[in-house]
Amino acid sequence: MTSICMYFQVHQPMRLRHFSVFGEHAERLDERYFDCDLNRRILEKVANKCYLPTNELLLRLIEDNHGSFKISYSLSGSFLEQAKRFCPQLIESFQRLAKTGCVEFLDETYYHSLASLFTDKREFAEQVRLHADALKELFGARASTFRNTEVIFSNDIARLAEGMGYSAIMTEGLESLLGWRSPNYVYSVAGTDGMRALLRNFKLSDDVSYRFSARWWSEWPLTADKYARWLAASEGQCINLFMDYETFGEHQWSETGIFSFLEHFPREALKYQHLEFQTPAEVVRDNEPVGEVSAENPVSWADIERDTSAWLGNDMQRECFHFLQDIGTRVRSRGDDEMLHSWRLLQNSDHLYYLCTKSLADGDVHKYFSPFESPYDGFINYMNILQDFSQKADEA
Repeated sequence: MTSICMYFQVHQPMRLRHFSVFGEHAERLDERYFDCDLNRRILEKVANKCYLPTNELLLRLIEDNHGSFKISYSLSGSFLEQAKRFCPQLIESFQRLAKTGCVEFLDETYYHSLASLFTDKREFAEQVRLHADALKELFGARASTFRNTEVIFSNDIARLAEGMGYSAIMTEGLESLLGWRSPNYVYSVAGTDGMRALLRNFKLSDDVSYRFSARWWSEWPLTADKYARWLAASEGQCINLFMDYETFGEHQWSETGIFSFLEHFPREALKYQHLEFQTPAEVVRDNEPVGEVSAENPVSWADIERDTSAWLGNDMQRECFHFLQDIGTRVRSRGDDEMLHSWRLLQNSDHLYYLCTKSLADGDVHKYFSPFESPYDGFINYMNILQDFSQKADEA
């Protein structure tokens, strides 16, 4: 049997206010730095276009296929906080999915941060623990699979995750990791005691998440039966389809036919007797690793380079990252929960992502998500906030 392993990343950052050092600002840190109205509008918009209708469709597909259709999610803590505050029915819809027993929830850093790249790894461990506690409280789930922010992966990160009790970790199916080998197998991670790695089949994943509505694509239009036929012809233990949840209804609008595609896909795939749907934990449970992967330097699923340059590729990004890390040494010693929470929200990887100065297709993607006119405007705004926050930390 070949397992189809579908995983969806669900994340919304706490977007920043346009902050000037000369303006009047609220004393409460969450009101001082974060744009509550903007975050509410975006969360409600995406919930209506993507989250709620996709959750409803997937719940129906699970029920219609009598447990044969299975999926997995990673829900960032900043997404969960906004959902609880602005759209409680969204949490309830994920809870209904959890009750089916056909959904696996994965752990990550609560704040969707780059804490795994900090010099002091205690912050990373604490954010992972916070995320695990949130999953337990909201969904009664205890994850065995770890998925780092933007699937940032290295041998060191895998060892850290293994030390926290996780048995599997997700990463990108890069040639630098695989060489001539296929991502459609389970691998072990070099330097660990048996940590398993599940590697994203980026071609088949991107066929849906990026190329689905691309009329220039030679395979357009992509239909459910055609896609299932491609999967059926793929050799291996597992076909790992990892993508942003916003693919459905937000990045690929309803008018493209993306919901119709998703509705028919499980039935078309299950017509092939050698295909089945499994969660990441089930894939690892049922398959022995066929080899080993190793990444001394971190890799990710972002941009053409598939490394950390989407967040740390220029001097502006690195300056903010190091300043942010430096502030933490003071904040963590204060014992001020509000300040600690705000510092961690400022770690949302998106804030650094908006400062990217790449060109061509990667640059267009960064600009699409950024609320700023340019990376330089974003840098000035973010640095103003970090400097103000640093002063607040010293005053405290």
